[in-house]
Amino acid sequence: MRGSAGRFDAAVVQAAPVAFDIDATLAKVARLTGESAAGGADLVVFPEAFVSCYPRGITFGATVGSRTAEGRAWFRRYWESSIDVPGPAVDRLGAIASEHDVHLVIGVMEREGGTLYCAVLFFAPSGECLGKHRKLMPTAAERLVWGQGDGSTMPVLETPLGRLGAVICWENYMPLLRTSMYAKGIQLYCAPTADARDTWIASMQHIACEGRCFVLSAGQFARRSDYPDDYPIDGNHQPDDVLCRGASMIVSPLGEIVAGPQIDGEAILHAEIDLGQIAEGKYDFDAVGHYARPDVFRLAVNEQRMPAVVFEHGDGLHSVDRPPESLDVAR
Repeated sequence: MRGSAGRFDAAVVQAAPVAFDIDATLAKVARLTGESAAGGADLVVFPEAFVSCYPRGITFGATVGSRTAEGRAWFRRYWESSIDVPGPAVDRLGAIASEHDVHLVIGVMEREGGTLYCAVLFFAPSGECLGKHRKLMPTAAERLVWGQGDGSTMPVLETPLGRLGAVICWENYMPLLRTSMYAKGIQLYCAPTADARDTWIASMQHIACEGRCFVLSAGQFARRSDYPDDYPIDGNHQPDDVLCRGASMIVSPLGEIVAGPQIDGEAILHAEIDLGQIAEGKYDFDAVGHYARPDVFRLAVNEQRMPAVVFEHGDGLHSVDRPPESLDVAR
């Protein structure tokens, strides 16, 4: 159903990218977005780190006190298959959103200088990139290869479909981050992820019920064959071995699963979104409204950009920019 009177169709895509291959992955994004739009979707959500991969199972040659030359080479390969924001891959994603007349939410690996950030990009049907969110806290070994975002990229965007935002994977276990999203009035809570545990399913239901919002969780379904043959993953895996089962889903503001969880292969899940259900849900629970106790509990959120280096000038102006060509190597 194309959007009208607060009702529209949303789709979550459960798939794997073509790991370490930007062009092939973008071609797959175009195909899956087209299939989603053909099924009636106005909003299409892709998993975490979809462009160009979530580096599942690799160590990057790191142990405490030691790194290997092979691990450094794999990090370089990962860096070279990540994207600049803005940049050509972003332009291509905008063109895909425009071609299929959808709002597009997609996980990407963003590079800035020598650092990679797990990020989500938001696109309008016009092709405009509306904003981005950088993951605040990479989990466990992710911290070897990903930097931390800051409070300057935590948008909840006003769109014709509703107020749209994203919280990535285990960020969803940060209660204060969730509270900040609720305070911004999020209605379409996107949760791109690489987690397919049973506990994730329960968490998505909890968040939808807690925030009285629609939760759209898109996870990767990945097999060993979705990674290069020379990918040095831990364990003795066969090509058809499932590395991540997906468990994508869409959940209503009362915590009811209305699509999924899908654990059987690549899929596109659809559900009708009726924003009126949010008001029905908040009738008896509004976490940052009538169910809050600001006289007892208050949250302060720092949304300033926090650069590592600030250049101050005599005229009182300052610059936080650094030249992007500082790592201008073959890509």
